[in-house]
Amino acid sequence: MTSTPIRHFLNTQDWSRAELDAVLADAARFKREKLGDALKGKAIALVFFNPSMRTRTSFELGAFQLGGHAVVLQPGKDAWPIEFDLGTVMDGESEEHIAEVARVLSRYVDMIGVRAFPKFVDWTRDREDIVLRSFAKYATVPVINMETITHPCQELAHALALQERFGTTDLRGRKYVLTWTYHPKALNTAVANSALTIATRMGMDVTLLCPTPDYILDERYMDWARANVAESGGSLAISHDPDAAYAGADVVYAKSWGALPYFGRWEEEKPIRDRYRHFIVDERKMALTNDGVFSHCLPLRRNVKATDAVMDSPNCIAVEEAENRLHVQKAVMAALMR
Repeated sequence: MTSTPIRHFLNTQDWSRAELDAVLADAARFKREKLGDALKGKAIALVFFNPSMRTRTSFELGAFQLGGHAVVLQPGKDAWPIEFDLGTVMDGESEEHIAEVARVLSRYVDMIGVRAFPKFVDWTRDREDIVLRSFAKYATVPVINMETITHPCQELAHALALQERFGTTDLRGRKYVLTWTYHPKALNTAVANSALTIATRMGMDVTLLCPTPDYILDERYMDWARANVAESGGSLAISHDPDAAYAGADVVYAKSWGALPYFGRWEEEKPIRDRYRHFIVDERKMALTNDGVFSHCLPLRRNVKATDAVMDSPNCIAVEEAENRLHVQKAVMAALMR
């Protein structure tokens, strides 16, 4: 007898458009009907290798509101440090191997959520998403990506917020600008990778706006975006000119990220990044849009990434997007338990 493959939620690109539409529809329903029993008697282990506010809160509450239970674990803090490489002589910090961790947790819980940021030293290693992929390899229950080098839960929350604002589930033809913004530190590309993925998946006309070609995203995600354009319609363009990119935009989505060619050499990248502080999302640029909506995944440094006026504008849907994390994650968990 052949066993049914375990369904994970590692990236939206792994799910069909029909499946994503069903999750978004369920999320909208969960937003209207807060409590349910879709996870009655079920448990999820939330494994955090990095800090969290929205992710932890929304997953814990989401499980509770659907009748389930969440257990939060922080390896290296309230749980043993974990080794992920095979063949390693474990005489250092790590106390146990992922092969045992994932299999044992699978005996206790029905799902495992994983949040593990890149190490920011070697992109060739970080892009392999070793922590998340290792959990998926050894777990015998569904694994959910709570943000690693992509952030699929944020993607769905963003898509739902756009559908709500525009009053339609059909986002095709909307002009969408994914803009790099300055930050004093080099940050993860996860949200940018995911925003590019979901915007092209939804058939929007997407412009990736960044200071120089060094800030173009990893070719894997550029390839995903091109494939999505071919399948869903819309378009994909790259721009280094803010005014041209903002002109006529329906959506502006902002995120800071480090230039991949400088990965692990951030002091060399910093002078370049510092020259582009003017990529901040401000009132002048937003006035060039088609009365466009603005959003960000949060947390956001005001008057660094976006001005107070932009954040406090009725066109800002960042808080609505953050709320939607709760609803889409409930929908994802419920889908994995069907």
